[in-house]
Amino acid sequence: MKLALAQFSVAAPKSVADFFARLAATAHEAKSAGADILLLPEYASMVLAGVFIKSPDIAAELEAVVAHADALIAAMQDIAKGEKIFILGGTVPMRSGAKIYNRAPFISSTGALVFQDKQSMTRFEAEKWGITGGAGPKIFETPFGKIGISICYDSEFPLHVRAQATAGADIILIPSCTDSIAGFNRVRLSARARAVENQFFTATSPLVGLAPWSGAIDENHGYAAVFGPPDHGFPESGVLVRGELDAPGLVFADIDRARVQKVRLEGGVLNHRDWPDQIPPCPIVNLE
Repeated sequence: MKLALAQFSVAAPKSVADFFARLAATAHEAKSAGADILLLPEYASMVLAGVFIKSPDIAAELEAVVAHADALIAAMQDIAKGEKIFILGGTVPMRSGAKIYNRAPFISSTGALVFQDKQSMTRFEAEKWGITGGAGPKIFETPFGKIGISICYDSEFPLHVRAQATAGADIILIPSCTDSIAGFNRVRLSARARAVENQFFTATSPLVGLAPWSGAIDENHGYAAVFGPPDHGFPESGVLVRGELDAPGLVFADIDRARVQKVRLEGGVLNHRDWPDQIPPCPIVNLE
């Protein structure tokens, strides 16, 4: 399996059609390089607000994208079918009833559509946007094997990803949007930790660049990367590939899933096997 990981620019598009064309061009570049799956970052959809918003207005930006969510997802389905590529379309804020959820549309090369919700909201999402935490982790059966999706902050919680690992996933896709180097490092280090704990692949894709017109995605930092356990059959650093910090473009990675089963059987350590099924009791010992 070959992944294309997008370091997606927040430059404002001229029109809705222009934004859809940017997505199509990204998918075409990925497919032309032989990619099976294109991973877009969390809140790549919010770049679309730049068509309608010319000065920062967090509420208006969110509402503009929510209003175009269905059209955006339909466009990504058409692109996936046209290019015959799987697309994880970053995340799209979507209204269900009175609530808005942050959802990752995962689209097959035939246009089939499934969603992974973001379960845990950051303070910005909960306190400034009023976005609601969604359904818990799933895994998706694909021609390339079982794949999990853990959206940005969710990747910082070991049990969220562990549920996907125990259900059979051997790679977790992590679309992210972080407005500081510190935030980027929280996701990066969490992705690396999850790869060690579960002895599998994790792949990240960030939003990058500055958007002075936006109050929601005004500053974005990071680089795309694929991580594995630093053990037999993997690089000693655990880093398979990584992009250039804050530089728009695609990062490609060839994924050999057989390496996961091999390291889980022959690794210097066996983290996946040795993870305790239950959180052990932790008694308080008096040392006074």
